[in-house]
Amino acid sequence: MPLSGIRILDLTRIISGPYCTSILADMGAEVIKIETPGEGDPVRRQGVIKNGLSWYFANYNRNKRSVALDLYSQEGKDILRQLIPTCDVVIENYRPGIMEKMGFGDDALKALRPDIIHCSINGFGTSGPYRDRPAFDFIAQAMSGFMSLNGGENDPPMRAGPPISDLVAGMNGALGVLAALLRRERTGRGDSISVSLMSSMIGLLSFQAANYFASGELPPRTGNDHGIVAPYGLFETADGQVAIAPSNDAMYDKFLDALALQSLRSHPDFQANADRMLNRASIKAVIEARTRQESSRYWIERLNQYGVPCGQVLNLREVFDDPQVADQDMAIDVPHPDGQQVRMLGFPIKFAESPCQARTPAPSLGGDTEAVLRELGLPEDRIQELLAKGAA
Repeated sequence: MPLSGIRILDLTRIISGPYCTSILADMGAEVIKIETPGEGDPVRRQGVIKNGLSWYFANYNRNKRSVALDLYSQEGKDILRQLIPTCDVVIENYRPGIMEKMGFGDDALKALRPDIIHCSINGFGTSGPYRDRPAFDFIAQAMSGFMSLNGGENDPPMRAGPPISDLVAGMNGALGVLAALLRRERTGRGDSISVSLMSSMIGLLSFQAANYFASGELPPRTGNDHGIVAPYGLFETADGQVAIAPSNDAMYDKFLDALALQSLRSHPDFQANADRMLNRASIKAVIEARTRQESSRYWIERLNQYGVPCGQVLNLREVFDDPQVADQDMAIDVPHPDGQQVRMLGFPIKFAESPCQARTPAPSLGGDTEAVLRELGLPEDRIQELLAKGAA
């Protein structure tokens, strides 16, 4: 697999960090997840629990080993110091400064392994006036400007449903780790990476930020309409709605051909995209007078024949019943030791020669502690002593 032979020490919890390490684990890395004895990752107790297992936790922690360590105890810190030199990468999502207080800042990590790669996933960055603030997805969505762009023109700002800042920060963290591993292969040098939820969201602002930089004007919220293209959005049909995205003039011409509304090309209010933006409501009314004459299925088939991007707004049941989603294996069943077949999300990245795999289910809390301690060479009596003390 792409990351076979890479060992990652996972000091993360909740979502941003576990999602980062799950991407790397799915690609073949060995991930050792450190959890507090008796407590573990809080997500173990969140979401729908079936037969004592959080399927939310199971989704983001497959392909990992769980080692229980009390990092507030000297014994736990000593074990961590022995683990670090055996690992290529350390990933954590503590607030900045916590690793230093624990005795595992960048200098300490490099002393233990000079070519170590350290990835910090945090709320606002490792410097600046907000570095010490706590942050969660909702706060990052709000403070990044992302929420200000979502919703209808007269609606309040709206968050995205999934915890998008956690997920994007996790992806950026995984991308940074991969780049650092490649650089280390070329130079022999490690690196320290910082990825913040807020910056990750700002990095998604796309044309909205570009237009603001160019004009100095704040973009309005446009709901399902596009901020710089018209017509574009959801259109009523005889039995529902269809999302249609004619994103440029060439596509707009194909759209008119599919609708048999070629006469709109010469309409003075709809000549250029700028005209159509000014008259967005008018052109949408003309188009919907046509689309309401046929079913959604009819328009999806016809628009695809003309090469116009379109599709229905699907709920999750419809998504996972969709034949294209089934073909892409975006829902997989992973057997767990208790006999459950846990359905979880599949792998969005498809490798032809070394595909991602769900090699092992999410681990039980501390389920790999004794095995990993034995691999470090600890004698059996010392292992049992650490377990008895609650340090491991």
